[in-house]
Amino acid sequence: MFKAKVRPEVLKEVVDVVSTTVDETKITATKTGISIKAVDPAHVAMIDLTLSKGGFEEYKADDVALGVDMDKIKEVLRLAKPGDMIYMEHDEERNRLVFKVGNITRKMSLVDTTGMSEPKVPNLNLPVKIVVKTDEIRQGIRASESVSDHIALVANPEGFEMISEGDTDSVNLKLGKDLLEELKCKEETRSLFPLDYFSSIFKTISTASVVTMHMGSDYPVKLEFSIANEKGAVVYLLAPRIESE
Repeated sequence: MFKAKVRPEVLKEVVDVVSTTVDETKITATKTGISIKAVDPAHVAMIDLTLSKGGFEEYKADDVALGVDMDKIKEVLRLAKPGDMIYMEHDEERNRLVFKVGNITRKMSLVDTTGMSEPKVPNLNLPVKIVVKTDEIRQGIRASESVSDHIALVANPEGFEMISEGDTDSVNLKLGKDLLEELKCKEETRSLFPLDYFSSIFKTISTASVVTMHMGSDYPVKLEFSIANEKGAVVYLLAPRIESE
């Protein structure tokens, strides 16, 4: 059983974040809220999202797994006008999700979850922790997108840098530790990442003013940020590209 009432902007945050990784996913609903764990087809990025029942206006659920198509939920979101609420209910008999927005009812068949494995979040011992303003990273991404398709994240005890180097041009965002919310770093670390993945996840962050980054040299970067006005949380893992000597 699953019944919920949610503000469109909250559902949009969830859908936008998950859509950076997969088109279809399994939503696990329990009495305390929903969770989504997914890995993209290329096995480059992984997402672990939770939204507590406090992120909903109304929420009631038993343990149930719902296979959903993200594009179909985006279609429902496009129906919502300012001030609308979205009602969702699992029709167990017909195995579909029923949405109500204003005077419109949209009945959506569920995706088979049989082949959807639930990935385990790896326990990585990443030595560096950086808490940085989301807008600072966004600005660095915007500056980098016309230069290269990769971005290097560099940390040392004095600060943090984002470096993007193309054939002829380069961009460098440099933030001293006085410009960071928090910095824990004993020695320099550097990792290279695909810029399109890094950019797409930051474009979905709408209510979190800061992001926590955990990193190490040639290790995945782990990004942590809140959603739904801190009623939900996201952990995003992105695999590095190993730089050639």
